[in-house]
Order: sequence, then structure tokens, then C-alpha cells
Amino acid sequence: MTDVTDTTSPAGPGPGAPHHHDGPAVQRQIVDIVASRTLYDESYLLPDSHFEAELGIDSVLHESILALVRERFALTAPLPAGLSTIGELTAAVRAAQSGPLTESGPRTEPGPRTEPGPRTEPGPRTQQPLPRTEANSAPAPAAAAAPTAPDDDHLVEAVLRAAMHHTQYRRDQLPLDADFEGELGVDSVVLVSIVADCARELGLPDNLAGTLTAPTLRGLTAELRDHIAATAAGAQRCPGDDGTPWDSRSMKDFVEERDGDLFAKARSFRSHLRGREAERLYWYGMPLHSRCGNRAVILDEHTGRKREFLMFASNNYLGVANHPKVIEAVCDATRTFGATHTGSRFIGGTNMLHKELERRLAAFKARPACIVFPGGYAANLGTISALVKSYDTLIVDKLNHMSIVDGARLAGSVRRIYQHNDMSDLERILKRCDDRTTGRLVVADGVFSMHGDLCDLPAIVRLGREYGARVMVDDAHATGVLGERGTGTAEHFGLKGEVDLELGTMSKALAGMGGFVVGDEEVVEYLRYYASSYVFAANIPAGVAAGLIASLDVIEAEPERIARLWSNIRFLHGQLADAGFDLENTESAILPLVIGDERRALEMGRAVRARGLFCQTVVFPGVPLGDARLRVSVTCEHTRDDLETAAGIFVEAARETGVLPSAG
Repeated sequence: MTDVTDTTSPAGPGPGAPHHHDGPAVQRQIVDIVASRTLYDESYLLPDSHFEAELGIDSVLHESILALVRERFALTAPLPAGLSTIGELTAAVRAAQSGPLTESGPRTEPGPRTEPGPRTEPGPRTQQPLPRTEANSAPAPAAAAAPTAPDDDHLVEAVLRAAMHHTQYRRDQLPLDADFEGELGVDSVVLVSIVADCARELGLPDNLAGTLTAPTLRGLTAELRDHIAATAAGAQRCPGDDGTPWDSRSMKDFVEERDGDLFAKARSFRSHLRGREAERLYWYGMPLHSRCGNRAVILDEHTGRKREFLMFASNNYLGVANHPKVIEAVCDATRTFGATHTGSRFIGGTNMLHKELERRLAAFKARPACIVFPGGYAANLGTISALVKSYDTLIVDKLNHMSIVDGARLAGSVRRIYQHNDMSDLERILKRCDDRTTGRLVVADGVFSMHGDLCDLPAIVRLGREYGARVMVDDAHATGVLGERGTGTAEHFGLKGEVDLELGTMSKALAGMGGFVVGDEEVVEYLRYYASSYVFAANIPAGVAAGLIASLDVIEAEPERIARLWSNIRFLHGQLADAGFDLENTESAILPLVIGDERRALEMGRAVRARGLFCQTVVFPGVPLGDARLRVSVTCEHTRDDLETAAGIFVEAARETGVLPSAG
């Protein structure tokens, strides 16, 4: 990220700078690097902090830190082996800059480490909370005094510390005027966490998180300064307080609640959840008591009553989940091979059916090779983190699935976000990170799961070639839906074989469980050894693999299922569009009824269920605040009567709740 450095930020020279530094400056930059790779708050990173015993830094992460240190200080010679503390690493860097090591330099073979006196233990490496101080402990009571206005340096420092903690970037990689999304890859969820940290340190209310919309760190600093001034003047704003009995909080308000008791946030959320459930607004996770087809029997656990619903919340797009041949294949293989295999693919977990499934999926997608993961989420986590490293760049669409977002976090790479389907913005980002010495991977959903529209794959592939970036498309909701044979986004656009990697899930149209990636043999082979969510996880049971093979048989033998699906999609889309619903730009089996306001969306979902139809009500974090919606999934099993009834129910419920104007 050396292309966006900012000399106004309190950062040292960028990577490769041949400058010598004094001891505190070296240690400060090393602490920045360790903080960026571990998510620890800097106050935990003391000179005698032992990398493994106290910070939980394993050998792989340790090597990554050493590589960044060598790059940061332009060291040509390797660092000594056995550097086990931040102090030793600091001394080694200073010695390397000034010549041969002296007796005061780092130990190359340290003996047993003397345990230090009592100190605060940082605990596990991941998701480490900030240390509890007066500035960031549990929120102060409402009657507490207004915060004292900090000077600008303190305010900037607070913002930078929070940004480093939640982005894994070093201080020198956080210029104050860099755009959060396009240059830093900071999405709305990460920004909520950054603001929450700042609010606690500065004595501002927790509900400030999610209300600040500045596009840069400098802009965020200015907004925080305004809030501090308003609070000091007695004119504190209270975001979300509309003066009504309605609980205006959303799930975002419980993400960053801090307390000495780790479970305090769970108690707070439980109270909110029970209120939503009492009003029958949150209706998530209700159990089915039947097969899930065009209709399903669901138990309402709030009332204890079962009811048959028209089902428009299923991803069983081709109706294969209930096909007799698929069910028979699952049962036969389970009787033959047992319930599961109790091992990873490398250690006793590979069955002949897994090999056959990978062969069939590769043939179905018309690619040389395939690797099967335990789930679609695991496929994104494992593939992205195996291929993209801290010195590489991952470039993602703003509306990509959360599994891609989490894969980027796990990779620890530079992340850039381009505006949704904005190819000029994608090209701008590719131009700015066009360093051919490091890798770039562009990842996009084929079908965006909460919006139903398609990525502009032809333009993405063209730009990837032009700027030397690899391309991966996530076909979770495209496999079985797009293309004449249902093989996905690449077939739909006539780009078979031109996309580097195609990823898919098997829990939707393929009616099973698991995830997969297809591509060139050498890349798939690499993933088998370096994708942790494949190497260190048990695989799908043999019975599931057999069912998936049978599903592919059915899909290939009965292409009329895809034709029937698209006939249903077009009919219901026309009915809902004619009624006045906002369906955005959907071109798939996902029809979003965009409402915006969370309360109204929840109320419409309740009204729809009361009329005997079930679809998903999507609020934060499924979509950003202010973009709530109902998500309607169409399958080939829906009859014309189902579709006409559904359209009538949506219109009635929308008029009842004010989403559409009344019939009069």
C-alpha cells in the first residue's frame, strides 16, 4: 500500500526505506507490525512479550512478521534464529542496521526464559479485546460528566489505534485521507467496530457506532470532534431515539459491547431478542416438521403451533432435494460406508465417492480439476487465505458474501473494495495497485445473494487480464440457475474456461452439503495442501457425496427443471413489479422486495407469515442499515397457483404495513 502513504500521519517511512532508526522508533514500528498481524491492542505488546507463550504467535505467523520486519527496514541479511520477544527482535533490527551483532544483541540460541513477574495475560491471539482502562471500560452511566475535549493529536491517535486494531494494517498503511472502501477495504461492519473503539476511549455513547458515515480517517476524526463538542455543550445527539416505544436498536448495537464479563453482551442481546420475538418480528430458525418443497410444515416456537406455509425461503432451486433417486443414493451409500468417516481428507477421510464427486463436478463445470470442502463458507475461507498473503491484494465487490469478507480477514492481505458492479471503480483500484511483483485476486459473487443481480463478469475478466489480476467468481446462487445447463455465471456469459477459479456451494441447487472450487490442476493441487479449511477439517459424509452425484445425474438428465424455474421467475417477477415493488436489478431466482426501514420490513414479514407464506426478512448484518428487505426465493417446484397466491399475499401485507399504498 505504498501508493497511498500520507506524510501528515504519524507514520515512519514506507517499506524498503533504507533509514536507520533509534531504539524507540524501531520498537514502535515493530509493535505496529505485530499489532497489524495479530489484532492485539498495542498496550499488550511489551518488550518482553514472548511471541509464542504469551502472544500465541505460531511459527507460520512468526515468519510472516519477520518477513514484514525485513521489508520494513530494508534488511538484506536474514535475522538471527530464535528471536522470541519483541525486545529481542528490536535489538536484532538495530544491530543489523549498524553492523555485526555485539554481545548486547539478540541471542541466537536463547536459553530457558525467566518468567516475568505478575502481568496482565493477553489470552488467545484472535479477537483480542482492548485492555480495560477508564477510557474504554463498560459504558458510563447516563449521568456521567461530559468528556473533556482531547487535542487533535490525541484524537487522531485514538482513531489510528482503532483502525489498526480492526484492519490489521500498520500505521504507515493508514493515510488519513485514504478512502475507507476503495483504498483501505474497510466495510460498514469494520467501521462500526472502529467507531465503537473510538467512542469508548473518548467517553462518547456506544450508540454512536453505525451512525458516522465519514469516508476517511480524517473525516471520521472531524465527526468525532463534533460529537465531543456537542456533548460538552450539553447538546448531545442521540442517534436512533425517535421518542416512541419502539426499540430502535438493531443487531449492530450488540457487536461491540465491552464488559469485564465476556457474556454481558449476550445478556443485553437476549433482552432485545425477547422483545422482538414477543412482537413476532424475529422469526428465525423455526424448525420444519416436513420435507421442504413448495410448501412446508413449520413449528412456530413462540406459540407452539404448527402450520403449513407456502415456502419462498428455500434455495432448493431445482427441486432436487426431494428427488427419489437422490434420497435413495444417500441411504444406500450410508448403509454401505456408514454415517461418516471421522477424519480429514488427508487422514482417513477420503472415500471413493469423494473422488468421483470431484471428477463429476469438474466435468459439470467443464474445468480440469475440483476440490471439495466441508462447506461453501469453508471453501471461500480456505481458498482466499491459501492463495492471498499479507503482501498481496484482494479486491472485492462491496456486496460480496460474508464468507469472502472473512476470507480476506483471515488472509491478512491488503483489501480493496470497489463499489457494487462499478467497473470504472474496479479499474481505478487495479491501476493504483498495479505492482506486478505482488499478486492480485478479484473476487465477486456471480449472483449477489441479497440482491439477486449478477456481477459484470465479462468486464471483470477483461480488467483482470489487462492488469495481471486473477479472477474468482462465487457461484453459490448461480450453480443450477444460470446458463443453459445450469453450470453458472461463466456459462451464462459465454466465458467457460476464462475465469481462473469458480467456487460453488452444494447446499442449494445441488441439494446436499459442502463447497467446491474448480480450476487448473496445479492450483487445485496447491489448495489441497495449503487451504486450512480443507486440510484440518473432516469432509462431507459418503452418503452426502453419493446424493450429490445423483443430483448431478438428475440435473443433467432433466434440463426442463431449469426451464421451469425460469418460467416461474419471470412470472412472479412480473406480478411483483406490476404491483409496484422495488426489485432492484435482480436477474436470478432471488427476488428482493426492498423496503429500507428495518421496522417496516420486520412488520411486513410478520404480516406475510400471518397469511401463510414464509420468506426471509433480511436486516443488518445481512444488509446495511437502511436497506432492509424481504428476500423471496423461487424454485421450479412452485406451481402457477403458488405464484399467484404469493403475489396476492405480498400485496396485501405491503398495503397493511404501508410499504405499498392502500387499494383505495
